[in-house]
Amino acid sequence: MTEACDLAAVEARRLIGTKKLSPVELLDSCLKRIERVNPRVNAVVAMCVDRAKAEAKAAEEAVMRGDALGVLHGLPLGVKDLEETEGLRTTYGSPIFKDHVPNRDERNVAACRAAGAIVLGKTNTPEFGAGANTTNKVYGPSRNPFDPARICGGSSGGSAVALATGMMPICTGSDTGGSLRIPAAFCGVVGFRTSPGLVPAERRPLGWTNLSVRGPMGRDTADAALLLAALSAFDARDPHSHPVDPASFRVPAPVDLSSLRVGYSVDFGGVAKIDKRLRETFARRIKHIAPVFKSCVELHPDMKDADECFEVIRAQNFLAGHLEKYRTKKDQLGPNVVANVEQGLQQSAEDVARAHARQTQIFRAYQGLYDKVDVMIYPTVSVPPFPVEQLFMDQIDGEKLRTYFHWLAPTYLITLTGNPAISIPCGLEPTGTPFHLQLVGPHQGDFRTLSIAHGLETHLQDDKETVRPVPDLKKLSV
Repeated sequence: MTEACDLAAVEARRLIGTKKLSPVELLDSCLKRIERVNPRVNAVVAMCVDRAKAEAKAAEEAVMRGDALGVLHGLPLGVKDLEETEGLRTTYGSPIFKDHVPNRDERNVAACRAAGAIVLGKTNTPEFGAGANTTNKVYGPSRNPFDPARICGGSSGGSAVALATGMMPICTGSDTGGSLRIPAAFCGVVGFRTSPGLVPAERRPLGWTNLSVRGPMGRDTADAALLLAALSAFDARDPHSHPVDPASFRVPAPVDLSSLRVGYSVDFGGVAKIDKRLRETFARRIKHIAPVFKSCVELHPDMKDADECFEVIRAQNFLAGHLEKYRTKKDQLGPNVVANVEQGLQQSAEDVARAHARQTQIFRAYQGLYDKVDVMIYPTVSVPPFPVEQLFMDQIDGEKLRTYFHWLAPTYLITLTGNPAISIPCGLEPTGTPFHLQLVGPHQGDFRTLSIAHGLETHLQDDKETVRPVPDLKKLSV
């Protein structure tokens, strides 16, 4: 029998609104699941149980009174530990902030609370989100729910694991080089990288760059859309923010798959290195789904010099955010942050100008693809999850990679374009963990991208080869 914590967020919210599920009951179910599973996977870190229980009781009373209810009313929420939470420890995965307790919620957390969500705890992340292996010196590593000996991805790894194991119905995340999409892919859930500004961020040190965005995670696209309905807004503190109707994201629109023109590429024309096993899996999946579309053609975007371009702009973000820490507390910083800062210090103004100019060229060329197709499909990740003790992947099929984050190419190449991108489950890869497709929509086409993903996801659930995999909780239980 399905426990309350295993309900999809959309269904749980519906049952709460119809007085068939108490927020208190749902919270209690989540707490029991956390107690049972979290010691094995280490996804949920700091918690505020007493406050959550009081808020769940108040949410129950509001339902019984017939009050107007927010889109997330009564749903327990996991907040990525890069986001500030009032009265709840926020470490950013860094020993420098191991005792940091903010006195306010940042905008996105406040927006979720205003929509009725109940913050239950923080989800683990690598130090300052650097790297796609969710491990840090404060809390240690989060583990893959399908194989705890391997990584869960990052940097929103704790959120992905919490969702996959039923510890939370919704979780927040953020994405620079793939931090929403990669952990979703390793854990069998959904991560949506939104267009810059759709989910405002008031704390980004370089507000004009498009690299870092906030976005929703859910067990499926409908759940991610529900959370996006609470997160999206206009906020003048974010230079990319623009007027938006948050309610428009609540339910994906029906999509006729047979009307879609689809483009695909396994490796962006050879720019991204992809493990042979995942190449073969992607080819089989494309062959499997191609007949349902109006057309499905191989297209390779122009990504020349994209690796160098991303490296430079990424390093500028780290300089802006962490140079002072590097100068005064370098001994407390991990190798990923140090490497990014030092890379930035070695760059010239010419390097920076060339990178931004090339990113603009990549963006403009990429938009031309949508004259030919409605959506592009790529693999989300380049390799299966590797041992949790291994900080990063330094080679693929025997070929050495250029940096510690080069294995993230399938996602960071899309980051450069600024296009909305979503990672959805599509069965298993050969080593036994989830395989995902990355769907990329047109510029500012977030709702359309969500809706296409929802339509394809629904189709995939009807086939045992492509259905969303679920971890074996019995093997994870303490």
